[in-house]
Parts: sequence; C-alpha cells; structure tokens
Amino acid sequence: MSITHDEDVLGGEPRIDGTRIGVRHVAARVIDSGQAPAYVADQFDVSLADVYESLSYYYAHIEEMRELEKENEAAFEHVRESSLKPKEPVQ
Repeated sequence: MSITHDEDVLGGEPRIDGTRIGVRHVAARVIDSGQAPAYVADQFDVSLADVYESLSYYYAHIEEMRELEKENEAAFEHVRESSLKPKEPVQ
C-alpha cells in the first residue's frame, strides 16, 4: 500500500508514501475542485494509481477524513482569531 502515516510528516495525516502529498490534498483537488485524476497525478508528480489509492483510502476512512478536516478548520480559526490585527486607522 502506498498510503502511510508518520507523525513527523503532515502531523501524522495519511499521505502518499515517499511524498508530502496528503490524502486530503488529493481529495480536495479531485472531489472538491473537480479536477481529473490524471491531471492531479501530473500536477503532484505521482502515479495515477497513487491518486486512485488516495481516493480509495479517503472513502474507506471517511469519518477519519472528516475529523481531520474539522481539526484543521479549528486550528485555522484559532490562528485567525489570535493573529495580530491591523490597527484601526486614525481619522
């Protein structure tokens, strides 16, 4: 299987072995953006089989993927709320 987990890469999210391309990255391109799997394979410089294996993993572990998406959204929201805001313009 070419899908692997490693806590030192992508925070342990499932990814294509030997790359930093996460299963969620592939799914976002194919499912959310409607890009053809062959195009995604070409853009990420991976095999078409890797793209289909990523999609298969995504659907076989859909609850895990949804949980990772929720965690990612929460982390981004936390950063957004805690980041420095520009000062109000003086009038």
